Amino acid sequence: MKDVETLAEWILEARPFVVLSGAGMSTESNLPDFRSRQGLWAQYDPARLATEWAMENRPDEFYAFYRMRVEALKASSPNRGHRILADWERRGLLSAIVTQNVDGLHQEAGSRSVVELHGSLRTARCRGCGAKSPGVRLLEGPFCPACGGRLRPDVVLFGENLPEAPLEEAERLASTARLFVVLGSSLAVSPANRLPGIAAACGAKVAIVNREATPFDGRAHLVIQRGIGEVLAETDRIVSEKESLKGPV
Repeated sequence: MKDVETLAEWILEARPFVVLSGAGMSTESNLPDFRSRQGLWAQYDPARLATEWAMENRPDEFYAFYRMRVEALKASSPNRGHRILADWERRGLLSAIVTQNVDGLHQEAGSRSVVELHGSLRTARCRGCGAKSPGVRLLEGPFCPACGGRLRPDVVLFGENLPEAPLEEAERLASTARLFVVLGSSLAVSPANRLPGIAAACGAKVAIVNREATPFDGRAHLVIQRGIGEVLAETDRIVSEKESLKGPV
């Protein structure tokens, strides 16, 4: 299709090329989307459970919620979209990934340049001594093996600010990109939803691949409302064919 051909041409031409990935990237690995009408937010109220208040005042519910998420992560693996992005990085096509996801699947697929805006479920940190443990430690109980203090998932909870360092790096990547591609984000959550605008204002082409419309669609240079893995696979085929026609440099 012409939209995929256009995306492939841009990927071959534009440097730096930066991706912003959201929940739609993870749902293709059978991880629940916590924001869609069909997602787990329909069953659980994040404003009540995924908060520091709940961690303090409803610890049984808080830790049960996050144990459920860690169990889901244990059963998941990178999908073809994750693997294609990792391969593009190895081939020098993709510069970096900024992700709203906390599953670590980009890194598991082999991506190295990944900025995690909202932290990671792959780790937990002690609220007492600050020591980090593997996230699966939460399945054994909420206590730090080093000091006995309470562990918390190493993610940004509702009402907490994003860590400054990854946010600053994400904004730097957006402002210097020549191609900025959004994969599976509803662009409903601030400040991540500002990144496509930063990229566009600094002269980048912006493409959005998402099954549903986003608030930025009207400003994007290309919008593809299809599955991420399907689109990336078609794009990679075209990119690989064009690369092979160029031959060795």
